[in-house]
Amino acid sequence: MTANKTGRARAIMLQGTSSHVGKSLLAAALCRIFRQDGHRVAPFKAQNMALNAYVTVDGGEIGRAQGLQAEAAGVAATVEMNPILLKPKGENLAEVILRGKSAGDYSAVGYRREFLPRARAEVATAYGALAAVYRVLVIEGAGSPAEVNLREGDIANMFTAELAGAPVLLIGDIDRGGVLASLVGTLELLTADERARVKGLVINKFRGDFTLLEPALTFLRERTGLPVLGVIPHLGNVGLEEEDSLGVAHSLPTRDAAGREPGVDVAVVNFPHLSNFSDLDPLGLEPGLGVRYVSEPQRLGRPTAVLLPGSKNTVQDLAYLEASGLARAIRELAEAGTEVVGLCGGYQTLGETLHDPEGWEDHPGSCAGLGLLPAETVFGQEKTTVRTRAAAEGVGFLAGSGGGQVEGYEIHRGQTHLGAGSRPLFRDGSGRVLGAVTAGGGVWGTYLHGLWENDWFRRTWHNHLREKVGLLPLAGEPSSWVAVREERLDHLAAVVREHLNIPAVYGMLKEGGN
Repeated sequence: MTANKTGRARAIMLQGTSSHVGKSLLAAALCRIFRQDGHRVAPFKAQNMALNAYVTVDGGEIGRAQGLQAEAAGVAATVEMNPILLKPKGENLAEVILRGKSAGDYSAVGYRREFLPRARAEVATAYGALAAVYRVLVIEGAGSPAEVNLREGDIANMFTAELAGAPVLLIGDIDRGGVLASLVGTLELLTADERARVKGLVINKFRGDFTLLEPALTFLRERTGLPVLGVIPHLGNVGLEEEDSLGVAHSLPTRDAAGREPGVDVAVVNFPHLSNFSDLDPLGLEPGLGVRYVSEPQRLGRPTAVLLPGSKNTVQDLAYLEASGLARAIRELAEAGTEVVGLCGGYQTLGETLHDPEGWEDHPGSCAGLGLLPAETVFGQEKTTVRTRAAAEGVGFLAGSGGGQVEGYEIHRGQTHLGAGSRPLFRDGSGRVLGAVTAGGGVWGTYLHGLWENDWFRRTWHNHLREKVGLLPLAGEPSSWVAVREERLDHLAAVVREHLNIPAVYGMLKEGGN
């Protein structure tokens, strides 16, 4: 493969007829396939809008999907792989993450007017840096390239394809219905130059007999003049994280890993501003443990534990808990002995008071928390994004595990200060407290994302919950989360290699997008 105009890398781009057609996982599959074939490969997405975030080794914040794709490629994720991340935090407002660091909050109009010229330059710089290092780049688009009202400001699709000199594969989701219309309609709405960059079509998430689809494939070839390079089967829950909360409904099973009614029932509050829900994915490895999302108090039932996950807007999601009746129901469950756990934003909601004097999280002022953990949180300008190693303090359900090491990452604006009746749960090497537990042990929280990726911790907590419901602890070693992810990525790559014309993809890489 010869060099392109931005560096020595060759690139291929995946664009979709809409959001959630499967671009992220197909890009991960291609990253793994190119890696298996001996190429030094990396992912790239110019601009991402998602609340599922990832922290790089140097403390930069990028989209979770690009972190997964980097893992598939076997390389360390860097901020250049997703130079711009938009994190919605309210109606028509998003935090802009530029090269891994917060660049402030912008409205949609404000972003286009004030930030977009800079964004184009930043995307070009980031792509050039990757192209100088890697042999192959797998580029993921965003949403649809055919939104004519947004075309002038769209830097994530055809702008990036032209920058990279990349051929484009257009992906449609047949599971949603209307895939022929979406593929043909998208092509019709592209300009002639944009249309020329599209070199092939892919139909994703197909269920049923492939032979029944042949008339549709013939129609697409005749109508568009483009080859259909693959029909990818519906993979169900592949156990690899989605880019955003559109996938949360099927991101975890409501039964245990063997399909049985779980002995341990964990109810997760589905916040309106839910973030980093992939924290919970490793719990699916535990036999006899079920995880379900709830949005209404009547759906809570009598779970073994209630889990309050991450939130991009803790104050607004706390207001949602109160207005929906979930706050009252959670307090009643805690009083009756149900364990209550908070992660990051959920940890902040557990406390007595949340202070936001300058309005970084929401409007300036203070509000009452759930009052389940003696602690208060103060929001300020400083935002923490760091990968972290911490030690368990040996309190609460971790009694006897003192000094046990966990690894994770932090993404939070706000510092939590413990009051009388709270004990530190984790500390990092500098002595910084990263979580707390009540004196009785029934309520605990932490800022550590990725906590259950630590196999020993996940099994310790699960066995603690089993004891609460009168079950014997699980014996033997827990499954390795790292090994399971590798197996899942290899399986994803194998399925895509079988159903996508990989030799044709290599041909596209060689020819480029011109």
